[in-house]
Amino acid sequence: MMAADTLAGGILSRFAFPPAAADGLGSIAIDATQLNMSVTDPTAWATAMNNLGMVPVGLPGQQLVSDSICVPGFDPGLNMMTGITPINPMIPGLGLVPPPPPTEVAVVKEIIHCKSCTLFPQNPNLPPPSTRERPPGCKTVFVGGLPENATEEIIQEVFEQCGDITAIRKSKKNFCHIRFAEEFMVDKAIYLSGYRMRLGSSTDKKDSGRLHVDFAQARDDFYEWECKQRMRAREERHRRKLEEDRLRPPSPPPIMHYSEHEAALLAEKLKDDSKFSEAITVLLSWIERGEVNRRSANHFYSMVQSANSHVRRLMNEKATHEQEMEEAKENFKNALTGILTQFEQIVAVFNASTRQKAWDHFSKAQRKNIDIWRKHSEELRNAQSEQLMGIRREEEMEMSDDENCDSPTKKMRVDESALAAQAYALKEENDSLRWQLDAYRNEVELLKQEKEQLFRTEENLTKDQQVQFLQQTMQGMQQQLLTIQEELNNKKSELEQAKEEQSHTQALLKVLQEQLKGTKELVETNGHSHEDTNEINVLTVALVNQDRENNTEKRSQGLKSEKEALLIGIISTFLHVHPFGANIEYLWSYMQQLDSKISANEIEMLLMRLPRMFKQEFTGVGATLEKRWKLCAFEGIKTT
Repeated sequence: MMAADTLAGGILSRFAFPPAAADGLGSIAIDATQLNMSVTDPTAWATAMNNLGMVPVGLPGQQLVSDSICVPGFDPGLNMMTGITPINPMIPGLGLVPPPPPTEVAVVKEIIHCKSCTLFPQNPNLPPPSTRERPPGCKTVFVGGLPENATEEIIQEVFEQCGDITAIRKSKKNFCHIRFAEEFMVDKAIYLSGYRMRLGSSTDKKDSGRLHVDFAQARDDFYEWECKQRMRAREERHRRKLEEDRLRPPSPPPIMHYSEHEAALLAEKLKDDSKFSEAITVLLSWIERGEVNRRSANHFYSMVQSANSHVRRLMNEKATHEQEMEEAKENFKNALTGILTQFEQIVAVFNASTRQKAWDHFSKAQRKNIDIWRKHSEELRNAQSEQLMGIRREEEMEMSDDENCDSPTKKMRVDESALAAQAYALKEENDSLRWQLDAYRNEVELLKQEKEQLFRTEENLTKDQQVQFLQQTMQGMQQQLLTIQEELNNKKSELEQAKEEQSHTQALLKVLQEQLKGTKELVETNGHSHEDTNEINVLTVALVNQDRENNTEKRSQGLKSEKEALLIGIISTFLHVHPFGANIEYLWSYMQQLDSKISANEIEMLLMRLPRMFKQEFTGVGATLEKRWKLCAFEGIKTT
């Protein structure tokens, strides 16, 4: 009776662990929910024994509980009629060997019967057998304390209940190594540590031994574990990479290479507001790459012009957004004013409630609540009022003198600014069209040159000879012009010499006038006749008149105003810095920065009026012939 109770208790203790029981319940036609029961419950114990077809020792043929509690349709006497032996929970097919239980639960181990041997549990009062630290990926166990007569078949029969065995390495001594297919099977094998193994019913020492099952460190297990770890690391890296790729912002599209077709498409995109940002990036990349050359400069100029046309659109958008912001500010200020008005009304209600006429009719608690509400409303009212006053102060600080003017003047200024903006826009368009025309002319010239290079024949060669002949004739004409210019310069020098002689004669006249004055004084003192004095007066008057005429001529040839003197000083400084001279267009562009109203003709006339300070020379040959003005004032000083 005690042996049957121990066996039944061991069987039911195994049913109390669902993970281990799930391995063997696949071959039993019983619902798993009916086997999950407590060991201490006698009703559950009797039900399980009856369902398994086991009759406890001492109660032959007698059911412990009624049929209503047992599995429906199960006959416990079936084994008696068919000759089927009672079900052994340690049959290898069932695999009912449980894993090691938690340490806090005291589990009583039972006797395990096998075909060739029997396993007896150790004394429960003894401490559990010790084990070493589990190596990573351990699938191999060390089994020591085997009987001397134990064969490999007996070992496999005992331990194959724990799971699939891949290899058994038995030593000549009383130990072996068993390698399982999975890691969790090792835990089931460790459960058998401490059992005493007896072969058959023999009492010989060689047929019995105490089993010691422990974790074994095998290179194959560690290698497989490392492979799994590396595979998991690869999967983790792949998963992280996919996550990073998913979270990474998209890369910018590749920039295509420059061509005339792509430039035409990009020009159309630049005109479209929705595609402008993408197109301007491509244009910037092309310019930074150095795609601009003499042939493609016109295309790039038109694209830059298209980009510049978006400036007005952006300014209009900014103006609309600013207007919306002002409208939002105004709406916010109006809403805040309405909220402040309602706060004032609420505070007025609280103040009216605190007066003597209504205050006496409220209870003490109501008065306290009304007082708290009134203070809170006043604080909020004051905060809203300060915020509104701050907004008004900011508006007053932002106001300028232009905003204080009347509306008609504002309207006139707005109209003037609009007209100025339109005039500036028209000027820009005119300039752009002019530059486009120049660009097209350059393109035509380039095409002509290319056409001449591609289709040059013997006639073209003769034309080249004619051109060379014409160039030679032009050079001869230039030499003639140079000779004529030298003659002109000589005549100018002769004219200057004549002027110098005239000045010399004027000086002589002055000397004669002084001598006449002296002779007149001598005559008066010596007392000559009245006729001689009249002749002397006539001569002096004529000389004085001639002197006055010469002075007026000098004044007419001199400078007319202070502005001309200033211009002569600036031009002299500019030409002194440029010793090789400068053409009239270059000189006019420099002077226009100082005085925008001055013209090139005025500068040229001023230079021609002063031949001793400025002279004109011709440089270059043929198409490169150019007129240059030089400063010659220092040469004139040396000659004088």
